[in-house]
Amino acid sequence: MYLARDWKDYECIDCGDGMKYERWGSIYLLRPDPQAIWEFSGGKIQPDAKYCRSSSGGGSWEYYKKLPESWKVSWHDLTFSVRPMGFKHTGLFPEQAANWEWMTSLIRGAARPIKVLNLFGYTGGATVAAAAAGASVCHVDAAKNMVAQCKENMALSGLSDRPVRYIVDDCVKFVQREIRRGSRYDAVIMDPPSYGRGPSGEIWKLENELYGFVKLCSQVLSEKPLFMLINSYTTGLQPIVLRNILCSVIKPHFGGSAEADEVALPVTRGDMFLPCGASGRFVFE
Repeated sequence: MYLARDWKDYECIDCGDGMKYERWGSIYLLRPDPQAIWEFSGGKIQPDAKYCRSSSGGGSWEYYKKLPESWKVSWHDLTFSVRPMGFKHTGLFPEQAANWEWMTSLIRGAARPIKVLNLFGYTGGATVAAAAAGASVCHVDAAKNMVAQCKENMALSGLSDRPVRYIVDDCVKFVQREIRRGSRYDAVIMDPPSYGRGPSGEIWKLENELYGFVKLCSQVLSEKPLFMLINSYTTGLQPIVLRNILCSVIKPHFGGSAEADEVALPVTRGDMFLPCGASGRFVFE
């Protein structure tokens, strides 16, 4: 299990009854989590805001006190802006700190310039971490507002001067163009959605598209790549699937080793962990 243990500004206090009770800095949120099918521990639950699902789909935030439009949380030397957003999100996935720690160790230990491609980069947690470790990064996401928040997070972390390209584009089409241009990267990070639609209405379903997408991305790897990271929040996709894809696509051409496991957050109350998807990691060196 890959655990994000080093947070001071984030805490999963309790979870159960399909919800998770969290502290983000000094603000307490209650959000849906379909994995938490057990009962709450019985401790006090007093959120400042709660995300309520709608029976017709989607949902909205219910506020019990006035909150700032956004506020800051930090992990080690990195600072991120968080805020209540649509579809229960806050603009940051704190469990990914487990992967940030792993990748920054590899980048710092490489003793050479590392060029990273971060696909489906969202608000840039991995981009900020990689840039802080000394890598140059190409951050790609189809949502303009998410890319803008990545820039904000880079500035909050004091990294605005780092070599980062911000690209608003469909990730598949961008990778195809990079292949034609002969662009190469030493590391590829991908956090593809479980389901989505492309700019022309193309349907993306992770179970159907992931293998082909990893094959596509293998064509932008440099002659001496460092790592590849796949994140998945698709409930039915087991970690071993990610490992098998990496071993079948990447290992025959580059060598190296693959591993995969669940990503989880420690829960303060009770002896438990909250599952938060899975990650597949491949190391070339």
